[in-house]
Amino acid sequence: MKVLVTVKRVIDYNVKVRVKSDHSDVDLGNVKMALNPFCEIAVEEAVRLKEAGSAAEVVVVSVGRKACQEQVRTALALGADRGIHIETEASPESLNVAKLLAKVVEHEQPDLIITGKQAIDSDNNQTGQMLAALLNLPQGTFASELKLTDGTVNVTREVDGGLQTVALKLPAIVTTDLRLNEPRYASLPNIMKAKRKPLEVKTPADLGVETKTHTKLVKVTPPAERQGGITVSSVDELVEKLKYDAKVI
Repeated sequence: MKVLVTVKRVIDYNVKVRVKSDHSDVDLGNVKMALNPFCEIAVEEAVRLKEAGSAAEVVVVSVGRKACQEQVRTALALGADRGIHIETEASPESLNVAKLLAKVVEHEQPDLIITGKQAIDSDNNQTGQMLAALLNLPQGTFASELKLTDGTVNVTREVDGGLQTVALKLPAIVTTDLRLNEPRYASLPNIMKAKRKPLEVKTPADLGVETKTHTKLVKVTPPAERQGGITVSSVDELVEKLKYDAKVI
């Protein structure tokens, strides 16, 4: 069985995000970039399936600038077998990414596609669902547990009422939630081995996809700074503050 995993290059979650002075975008100058945490969980799950003997090959694919190859190599160091980079200078929207991934899926013919449920930069939570719609494949979103049986993948997902398990006939698309697994760290020997693993570079033109812009970024503003708290001397004063100042009761 072949597993295809999508990965994205994002700002490291430990870095404090800065906004450009003209509020046109997020400032990426001299900022540490990393593998999107949800994509890292997707890679880990695919590698575990391979280690369990359920998968024979794990392929990772990323869309973006040349620098994205760093994150593809990271995924290879975590245990993936080969990588595909679709190089584009533009920052692709979710629909464009889904269209590019659909072409890769048509060429690779994987049995299972695993994606992160969302990227921590755009927070759109769209690509996996759009990809499923374009390919007309069953999908299981926000997976907290994944089990493979004969020709079927059972996806357990958290819902408001508890847990829900859906059975999907392969090939299928699964998007990962935080509780699915705990990603491993790449060891130095595996990092060195990853440099020799195959990484194929394509362009949207190679895949026959014309990327179009459907949305426009109008403005980016930082969140409001949290104000300091105050100390009250009695319960009555607390109630008064909540009622008249905070207006929450």
